[in-house]
Amino acid sequence: MVAHRESATLAERFIHETCGRQGIDRGKLTIHADRGPAMTSKPVALLLADLGVTKTHSRPHVSNDNPFSEAQFKTLKYRPAFPTRFGSIQDARAHCHVFFPWYNMEHRHRGLGLLTPHDMHYGLAQERVAERATVLAAAYAAHPERFPGGLPQPPACVVDPGAVVRASEKQGGSDASGCKAQDA
Repeated sequence: MVAHRESATLAERFIHETCGRQGIDRGKLTIHADRGPAMTSKPVALLLADLGVTKTHSRPHVSNDNPFSEAQFKTLKYRPAFPTRFGSIQDARAHCHVFFPWYNMEHRHRGLGLLTPHDMHYGLAQERVAERATVLAAAYAAHPERFPGGLPQPPACVVDPGAVVRASEKQGGSDASGCKAQDA
């Protein structure tokens, strides 16, 4: 959502619509937000309580407390297509209309083992990792001399898979991320 300004009403509408569209059950979502007026407002707090959403806030005076949001914002800002300045709010909306589908469905994230957020969210990660393992095994079998370190493995996911809401969990499935959290 791109708006002229931040507001509690817009935040409330956005959260309510998203929870409904994604079928998020009570007690299954945690929102980590900044301490801005929209996210600390009483209407948003009441909505989150009604939806059973846990709310956490960034630490006071810490601008980079949410690494997921910070990484997404950096990717947005440093893409070659990002303009120095948008001509209008419609230009900003048009830019984001292209950017977010690309970011969620095409962009391979290093922290997700080169998977997409779409793969993680919809429980496709194990399938993708298995497909990669099959391709790597076939390449190794055909030309083992190209792999001095032995049979290559798909990259591991370095984020906590529990931090990602997955559609398969909402349907009673188990952890479908296909990622293994790595020690930092």
